[in-house]
Amino acid sequence: MEGACLSKFRAEQILTWVYAKGATRYEEMTNIPKVIREQFDLAFPLHAPSIVTKQESVDGSRKYLLEYHDGTQVETVGLPSSDGRLSVCCSSQAGCAMGCVFCATGRNGLTRNLAPGEIVDQVLAVQDDFGTRVTNVVVMGQGEPFANYDAVMAALRIMNHPKLLNIGARHITVSTCGLVDGIERFTRESEQFTLAVSLHAARQEVRDRIMPTMANQRLGTLRQALDRYAGATGRRFSFEYALMEGVNDSEEDLDALITYCRRLLCHVNLIPLNEVEGSSFKPVSHQLMASWRDSLEAAGIPASVRRSRGADLAGACGQLAAQTK
Repeated sequence: MEGACLSKFRAEQILTWVYAKGATRYEEMTNIPKVIREQFDLAFPLHAPSIVTKQESVDGSRKYLLEYHDGTQVETVGLPSSDGRLSVCCSSQAGCAMGCVFCATGRNGLTRNLAPGEIVDQVLAVQDDFGTRVTNVVVMGQGEPFANYDAVMAALRIMNHPKLLNIGARHITVSTCGLVDGIERFTRESEQFTLAVSLHAARQEVRDRIMPTMANQRLGTLRQALDRYAGATGRRFSFEYALMEGVNDSEEDLDALITYCRRLLCHVNLIPLNEVEGSSFKPVSHQLMASWRDSLEAAGIPASVRRSRGADLAGACGQLAAQTK
């Protein structure tokens, strides 16, 4: 019993050193006996990711290509605000298996899942580079978070823990393509993490075409799961909708979206599409995006147009990795 308590105590010490004090080597952990540090160094070596590439936008946002000890690379983005907040958009997987046809990451497929520490390491890397505490996190980079559910939730709890990164649960958002099983599990979690769903079409035939691996996750089933989520948690979720010229931007698409959102506790986030080199998918005009926002608001559905950040960089997830290969 004493040994188990001691093990838990040491684990908490190490977590505090790594996630609260920024230690990258066991030898920095001066309140832990040397013999234990040496044992942990052999059994559980620490591997902080290295920054392979960093791009900085004129608006202050920074996009990073990070490399882990096994050569796996992921992208993460730091987004500073004028009010002192620092948000991080991090990846949950290296690559992605979802295969959304408009997404740069999907072209490269899935390399592997990320471990909890590797997800948190992205936040620490941005925090260290900016020299400022991270206040907000969105798991909206490469990968499908609910396809790596357990690791993502473990990472979020490290971020949220008051003695570690101490980021408020409502300032941590998970974005899913709409995996219903994951949403059901997320609904039962005790923490108040927030939820975003990449919808991109409210007509089944359109969504099946642009998000083919989600064809078995029917829109009606997804809507029921989201309605249960809102009812059980009392929290509003967001729909992400990237408008694409001639694909999901017709009046029929707008009407379908309004119908789909009615009586749901949701917010619609209209997203300017990042153009991908060689892709046939193009963004719509600012005027059309504003028109959609106004139509949604007039129908009683809260909506906004996401402000584009880092537009002068390789904005779409997967582009930075592709450029270095």
